[in-house]
Amino acid sequence: MAFARTAPLRREIQAALPRRPFALHFWDGTFVPATEPDAPRFDFRSPTALAHVLRAPGELGLGRAYAAGLLTVDDLDASLRLVDTFQAPELSLTQRAKLAVALLRATGLVIPPRPPSSELRLRGERHTIGRDRRAVRHHYDAGNEFFALFLDQSMTYSCAYFSGGAGTLEEAQEAKLDLVCRKLALKEGERVLDVGCGWGSFAIHAAKNYGVRVLGVTLSAPQVMLAQQRARDAGVDELVTLRVADYRELAEEPFDAISSIGMVEHVGDERIDLYAGLLAGLLRPGGRLLNHGIAKLQDLDTEDEGPFSERFVFPDGVPLPLSRVELALERAGLVTKHVEGLPDDYAETLKRWIERYEGRYDEAVRLAGEERARVWRLYLRAARQGFTTGWASIYQVLAQKPVSAWS
Repeated sequence: MAFARTAPLRREIQAALPRRPFALHFWDGTFVPATEPDAPRFDFRSPTALAHVLRAPGELGLGRAYAAGLLTVDDLDASLRLVDTFQAPELSLTQRAKLAVALLRATGLVIPPRPPSSELRLRGERHTIGRDRRAVRHHYDAGNEFFALFLDQSMTYSCAYFSGGAGTLEEAQEAKLDLVCRKLALKEGERVLDVGCGWGSFAIHAAKNYGVRVLGVTLSAPQVMLAQQRARDAGVDELVTLRVADYRELAEEPFDAISSIGMVEHVGDERIDLYAGLLAGLLRPGGRLLNHGIAKLQDLDTEDEGPFSERFVFPDGVPLPLSRVELALERAGLVTKHVEGLPDDYAETLKRWIERYEGRYDEAVRLAGEERARVWRLYLRAARQGFTTGWASIYQVLAQKPVSAWS
């Protein structure tokens, strides 16, 4: 790029950051060395990569440059840990000004880059039905084949259960589905609602093994199409009904049990009380609800999960603190019977997903394009780090609607 000069930037970085647990390499062959051994290396392959960082400093700018293929790293896991934990020293106004000017000089004369095409920024009121539909389409428009690259054969897109002794991902996912069925104490002939049913794994398992009738709802039409075929193949299509619908659109007779697996993260603080109240209203007295979802343990704001995930992976997806979910269930008149945390199980699930994804990465590029393939390579590792560092956990909350008249 015209007039791009990295020398001032390299000089100011070394002056401002005498401790550098990272190395920076630039497109012109120059570099800023690390001051610690085994440090991750960031390769800025074009001035446009720095322009992304200049336009959106921090996680979002780095994520944009990585998604666009303008920034590469030699160790993605180590780089994510660094971004998550590195604390720069307090800089004076003069130091910050010098760094900003040096960054501008390093980008040269470059048009401010557009965000990558795989980025989505939703507008309007959060968690309306229309906006939630757009968010879901963005997430799942990579296609059923793409998700099949790293999920198990049941297409279960949530935390598996390894704690019971399962060895393979398939065994652990079946164990999780059965764990939910047993916690809900399902009995043959009961009516069950599966909110956020995905590709139908829970609905099919519950119908096939417990003889219950299941209504599954999701906002993704491609998911429903595949799930219906899978129900037919399993011979339970007479027991399983799958529908494209929002939980706010349901007007059904009361159910004996409700499963909500990996759905609550997409409800938001704005709608969590409504969500709990509507599900409670869909339960008969004595009915059971199993709410399975990610919860924040740190950074307990309820605005977003982080700019990268918010724009590229899960628009409007916000894990809430467990206490906020519990409060909503209590306000809805439900009584909590059991809570179980499974963070190690989700970390192991993500490890298995990453291994499968990397083994089929070329196919991921073919199906989703290079940009989205890189986004998911980054996202799966960042998600796993959230569970291994204690930023988040995942909980199964079993609650019941009281039978008492006052309920």
